[in-house]
Amino acid sequence: MPARIRIYGQEALFSGGHWQCPDDSLQAMLEALADPRAVSHEAEQEHALYCAGKFGGLVHTPFGWEAAAHPEPEIRLEDFAPQHKPERAGWLSFMRKRAR
Repeated sequence: MPARIRIYGQEALFSGGHWQCPDDSLQAMLEALADPRAVSHEAEQEHALYCAGKFGGLVHTPFGWEAAAHPEPEIRLEDFAPQHKPERAGWLSFMRKRAR
């Protein structure tokens, strides 16, 4: 059974690693996120939940349509900024004047 989501009032189906949607622009956005490895029912549901959350949409569950939670950010500020001096973060931080 394919996973169904609703984004911007349009429904989309995810099955066999590909999205199907009547709206071309939404299908292009979803295909950019498509995971071709998601072929089992559980993997399809998990991927559909991720995509619906990414765009602030709804996912179809056995209980009806439910709002999808936003996924965790893939990149955080803590990955690049030192904890004790976040103002010194960045790839050009070596060019800043140092306090004496």
